[in-house]
Amino acid sequence: MLTLYDADRCPYCARVRIVLAEKRLEYETVVVNLDDRPAWIYEKNPLGRVPVLEEDVFVLPESAVINEYLEERYPEPPLWPADPAERAAGRLLVERFDQLSRPYYALRRGDEEARGRLDEEFATLDAVLADRLYLTGRDFGLADAAYLPWILRAESMLGVDLDPHPALAKWVARTRERPSVAAETVLLAAL
Repeated sequence: MLTLYDADRCPYCARVRIVLAEKRLEYETVVVNLDDRPAWIYEKNPLGRVPVLEEDVFVLPESAVINEYLEERYPEPPLWPADPAERAAGRLLVERFDQLSRPYYALRRGDEEARGRLDEEFATLDAVLADRLYLTGRDFGLADAAYLPWILRAESMLGVDLDPHPALAKWVARTRERPSVAAETVLLAAL
């Protein structure tokens, strides 16, 4: 049985929840209070961060690594394209994710100058999505799961408007129709 050490408000955990839902995998949840982290979480991840996935005696932290593990361990349905070039392009987006997360977190901390940098990253994603349905390519996949939690939170918690980025806005609307993302939208509304 899979166990996810999780926190509702954590977008990194949301990445993994989306992938678990897309893979239709059952799992148990252990909620970790991020404001008062239990000492045992450092045994699971020396950095004390969530998510952490546990399967039997195998323990794995870090959302991007967890999602790659889930993709390889449970290959159906596939969340990376079969085409090597599309797969590499998706992995490159995941690798460069920090370009979006840095201004996102700066804005969350109150740095209003970061709003412009975040908007530039949204423009970059908008350009990527101008000629494809999903960041991962033709189908929803790991690159989409990697970015969605932050974009949903930027909209709902930071008041970021996606209207200047029509392809990005359409992508968000399209992904919200997926049960995995709809569940995150509901969860986010309750925070």
